[in-house]
Amino acid sequence: MQEVGVKVLPLLSLLPRLPRPPGPRLSPALLGATVLELVVLTGHLATYPFGLTQERVPQERRAPVPPTLPGSPVAERPVVLLHGFIDNRSVFVLLRRALARHGRRHLASLNYSPLTRDPRTAAELLGRHVEEICARTGQREVDIVGHSLGGLIARYYVQRLGGDHRVRTLVTLGTPHGGTAVAPGAGLHPIVRQMRGGSPLIEELRLPAPGCRTRFVSFWSELDQVMVPVGTACVDHPDLDAVNVRVTGIGHLALPVHPAVAAAVREALESQEAREGTAPSTGTSSVA
Repeated sequence: MQEVGVKVLPLLSLLPRLPRPPGPRLSPALLGATVLELVVLTGHLATYPFGLTQERVPQERRAPVPPTLPGSPVAERPVVLLHGFIDNRSVFVLLRRALARHGRRHLASLNYSPLTRDPRTAAELLGRHVEEICARTGQREVDIVGHSLGGLIARYYVQRLGGDHRVRTLVTLGTPHGGTAVAPGAGLHPIVRQMRGGSPLIEELRLPAPGCRTRFVSFWSELDQVMVPVGTACVDHPDLDAVNVRVTGIGHLALPVHPAVAAAVREALESQEAREGTAPSTGTSSVA
């Protein structure tokens, strides 16, 4: 797996296979991560109202682009950001700014309704959104970054709805790929039940996916108290080209906002160009 923190992420294609991740072990580390989670939550509550409405279709906004990037495939390929359960696009304010600052020209966020009862419905909406973005930007492919449930929705679109023809790289942040035992209100909301292990959605994602073209990069944290067990946030599928990235020292809410994770996400999106033509692999790495 990979490890994300203050270090620079190593080349993802050179990483060895490691055992499945252990759970949290250091009480001081867990305490520090919990404090950080509260700080992140406070900041996010302040920005949450600004993300309630759908993003306006832009008149192709042009972020300042470094001299080496204009016209490059990485700079031109749109990045779609997809939030988690009972959240909205405001969670990606910092990550979006970091991607724009490093040359990504086309950035788009999608809000799906908290009243959505099935991730499959949100995945269909995502598919229409991706088609609109490709038509507007003139690009054939996009990259997607999904936090928590957003990553699960994006994976369903890629793996079960043919989205692999449109999505070059899917990055997930704290996504319950194997289902999580922590699902507050599971009896109250159908979409939460689908995030539990053994749900119809999770079982459908275990089905064969031969020839899936999308590359998966999943970030998981040993201190993520929402993913139980923590290894559930790793992609474990024999047909998928996947790298699992271990993040140390932070929890679930901090994944979309931490600067080290943002740097690792940028590298994950850019590294695909160097890996073109290589065979699929399940790898591991870390950001500490």
